[in-house]
Amino acid sequence: MKILEKAYALLQKGELISIPTETVYGLAADASKPDAVRRIFSTKGRPSGHPLIIHVASIEKAKEWCFWTSKAQLLAQDFWPGPLTLILKKKPHVPDEVTGGLQSVGIRVPNHPLTLKLLNLFGGALAAPSANRFGRVSPTTAAHVKEEFNNEIFVLDGGPCTIGVESSIVDLYAGPALLRPGAISKEEIERRIGPLGSSSTPTSGTLKAHYAPQTKLIICDNPEDQAQILRDQGKKVAVLQETSNKEYAKKLYAELRRLDKEEHDVLIVRRATADYLGIAINDRLTRAAYGTNLSSKQSSHTSSNKGNKS
Repeated sequence: MKILEKAYALLQKGELISIPTETVYGLAADASKPDAVRRIFSTKGRPSGHPLIIHVASIEKAKEWCFWTSKAQLLAQDFWPGPLTLILKKKPHVPDEVTGGLQSVGIRVPNHPLTLKLLNLFGGALAAPSANRFGRVSPTTAAHVKEEFNNEIFVLDGGPCTIGVESSIVDLYAGPALLRPGAISKEEIERRIGPLGSSSTPTSGTLKAHYAPQTKLIICDNPEDQAQILRDQGKKVAVLQETSNKEYAKKLYAELRRLDKEEHDVLIVRRATADYLGIAINDRLTRAAYGTNLSSKQSSHTSSNKGNKS
């Protein structure tokens, strides 16, 4: 395919491209080229010490970048390709730019046919955080990426992401621990490798403020009631409508982006029901809403915070 050949050529030159995955679109560079990886940070406005996740085509390729373990094998053979990132001890050749200077590295095999073809053609690893400005709402379509970077980044268009929230992250370096919830549940992981504890290993997407729309975001259990309170105060309010958690996750970022364009004063979302995917959704919403200041007239059932504008 000519589109894959173009993506390959750009990566070989040390350029950035955007790749589709089942979770979100990534901003990718050759993980072996420090200058290219640094370009990810400058393009996103991402702090240089914030580690990246690398994407490879197979378990065998993953072993070239990290010291493999029996627990990694158990998880990878069941969940790769798929929305699971493993944190492991890095091999010496992994650039510090990828890991933020840490001795650990995050790695996964994405479950998207187009990106897997690219990875097999490329033969190496791609460092790829989400393809958005740092702290902003993640992209789940090619159009989101083009809009985010003013059509300056080549996008490998693989259609809308099928999951819509970022991968589950399991720390096998200092854990085992679940550092970020996603479409692979804690219970599924524990059935494979036993109980999970806690760790403080830095990783992607775990800052208090993240995934934030430009508009203030409020999370609550009674969005229509909350919306009416704010409308009575003269505010322009939008309520994000959700259905099942699967659809909620898939459409969440696209809806936040769409509603942002309508220039509301406040966006209101309902807290997701607490199944495995609802836990991931609520995690993203809480980070997106971090810091919002609510007036005393607003509902005590509201979870508040002000969207990060970075």
